[in-house]
Amino acid sequence: MMPCQVITSRKNEIVKAAAKLRDSSSFRREQNTFLAEGARLCADAADSGLLIRGVFYTEKAGEKYASYLERIFPKAEQVYQIAESVGELLSDTRQPQGVFCTAELPKRTSTEAGIGQNGCYLALEEIQDPSNLGAVLRTAEALGVSGVVLAGSCCDPYGAKALRAGMGAVFRLPLYFEEELASCACRLREQGFFTAAAVPAEDAVPITQISFPSAVLLAVGNEGAGLSEATIAACDARITIPMLGRAESLNAASSAAILMWEIMRTRGRLK
Repeated sequence: MMPCQVITSRKNEIVKAAAKLRDSSSFRREQNTFLAEGARLCADAADSGLLIRGVFYTEKAGEKYASYLERIFPKAEQVYQIAESVGELLSDTRQPQGVFCTAELPKRTSTEAGIGQNGCYLALEEIQDPSNLGAVLRTAEALGVSGVVLAGSCCDPYGAKALRAGMGAVFRLPLYFEEELASCACRLREQGFFTAAAVPAEDAVPITQISFPSAVLLAVGNEGAGLSEATIAACDARITIPMLGRAESLNAASSAAILMWEIMRTRGRLK
């Protein structure tokens, strides 16, 4: 193992900077770095090819999670063994594993620069709940979705709660960033994509009545307000999930999961 620095003080500047990365999305953007917590999540980050700036681990974690740390150490610029109290400061969980890493943020890509000519893409507009976002990304990866577009002021996928809920999906799933989803939907329509806006409306087309083509963009909106009128108007169709119960709508993560599953099924990807 490469030489490591021992940190015992919670006031250490390196530790304070790492804690700020956990708490501040603006600081993450400024430093082009994020903090990941958990042995498996940090190993996933290292395995994905991201530059690991530093790895932090407690003595107990070094024994318990040795197999994960062996995947991280060779790819880390710096290694720090930290006191348990320092691990508690860095942690965003009640029972921390004692393994953390700081990693370089992936380069932000737009749909214009990176999206393919075919595939099923999910677009999220103004999603504010990081746990919802992480859950959606985890489901999208599990179902084989081609990528996810984050539009408007979506919460940061590299924040602590989103990373934890996503279980490493953010490292394996292509992400695209757009300021306005409406203009993105218009552009993809011109490229031959079938664009669908998910809405909780009785006059929308039930998703079970649509056969989706090879190129699809599914738009899902904010937890409270849903999609913007501009985005809905920019899409080919308004679709909805048929429901027999008395609930008027589902939350964003549940809606996205059902819609993605049905789209992938009709395209013959799920059998």
